[in-house]
Formats: sequence, structure tokens, C-alpha cells
Amino acid sequence: MSGHMNLTLKVWRQKNTQTPGKFVTYKAENISPDMSFLEMLDVVNESLTRKNEEPIYFDHDCREGICGSCSLYINGHPHGPKRAITTCQLHMRSFSDGETITIEPWRSAAFPIVKDLATDRSAFDRIQQAGGYVSVNTGGVPDANIIPIPKVIADEAFNSATCIGCGACVAACKNASAMLFTSAKITQLGLLPQGQTERYSRVQAMVAQMDQEGFGNCTNTGACEAECPKEITLNNIAFMNNDFFSAKLFREEHAHDHTGGE
Repeated sequence: MSGHMNLTLKVWRQKNTQTPGKFVTYKAENISPDMSFLEMLDVVNESLTRKNEEPIYFDHDCREGICGSCSLYINGHPHGPKRAITTCQLHMRSFSDGETITIEPWRSAAFPIVKDLATDRSAFDRIQQAGGYVSVNTGGVPDANIIPIPKVIADEAFNSATCIGCGACVAACKNASAMLFTSAKITQLGLLPQGQTERYSRVQAMVAQMDQEGFGNCTNTGACEAECPKEITLNNIAFMNNDFFSAKLFREEHAHDHTGGE
């Protein structure tokens, strides 16, 4: 695409959690198709600032698809129309000149709106803090070959660990379920030798925290997998469910025992 684009933006504006929000229409003019979506919003905000109007509030940090903070719901899709990318990796050439773009925050009771397009996703932090770690002493750093791990297991653990906690899975799910995120954090440790000692206390603690945060149940539609920018698979949810039910049947006494006793 050559030349520049003129777009219409319908942006959700909301002062805070307690204040009702609404869509406000803005013009984005002379936008280069090579701009990222966030760069386009920067241009719009510069225009608003020159007019002494309040700029659009949105989260961003690395702008490299790593941190997950640039979470926007764009034209009905988390992170926009392209698959396996974050909002900061979405370029304006993905849209057409003259197009109307609707931009919203994540919609979930567990992700209250801070302002405009930014939401409070600290619920994910609390789920992670409930058990997404290895607290037992695993010794020093061993030689890579001392603990043999089958490649298929190592690959699956690595794939699960690529979750950046952006919340696209929650935004995509009609029940605002956090099971894909939670299961990825459980699976990445539960597959590895170092994570076995606390495996069953971990899954019960993290699932309990997920429920306490107010996330909904899994809908089994696969929308979370389809919209995940890191392509985390539903296999993680199956792994989590298997460990959760195994813990309930055989190891429930360790549900709140973070010493990970067996």
C-alpha cells in the first residue's frame, strides 16, 4: 500500500471504574500504512494535545510483542484482525483507507477499567503468586545433561512458558475465563522435573485463586486459543484439568500446603 490513510476511530473513553464510559469518534488523518497501531494512536494523541483535549489513555511498554501490556480490543478481536501478534505488532496496512476502527478495552469484571483503554490486570499477578513458581531448593545450576528431559516435554514446557499474560484469552471468551493463562503457567512448571514436588499443591492453589478473582468458566469454544498472540494451545487446559482432578482425588490434603509435601 502506498500513500497515506484517513481513518475514523470509535474509541471507548471512560474516566475510571466508577464513571460510565462511552464511544467517542476521532479522525486519524495522514496515517502511514507502515505505522504500528500504537504509533497511529500516538499521532492521534499528539493531535488531541495540540487541541488542548485529553489524549486517549492506553497501556504500552516494550512495543516488541513481549510484555503483553498493549492489550486492545480492535474491531471485535483481541489485538486486532491478525493472528499470533500483539497490538504493537499490528500495522496500519492491515486496514483500508477510509475504514472505521472500533477500539475497546478488555471486557471482564476481573479486569476493571483504570481509564479509557487501560485495564487493571493484577488478577493475573495474584494467580501467579498463588503457586506459579518453584519454592523448593533445587540445588545449584547443573550441567545441561545431568537432568535428561525428553525433547517433546522440553518443547511443550517452553511453548507454555511463552505466555505473556496479556489477557487476550479472557477478552475472547464469552465467559471471561482465565483458564488458558492459568493452565499455561501451571503446565510450564508441571512438565519439568523441578516442578514436580509442588505440582499438585500448585494446581489447586492457582485454580482457587483464579476462581476467587471472578473469572468465568471455560466455554470449550476455543476462542482463547484462536486469539492468543503466542498461540498457547488448549492442551494446557487439558493438562491443568488432569492435574486438578488428580489432586482432588489423591492429594487434596496438600491443596493449601505450599511446602509441596507428597
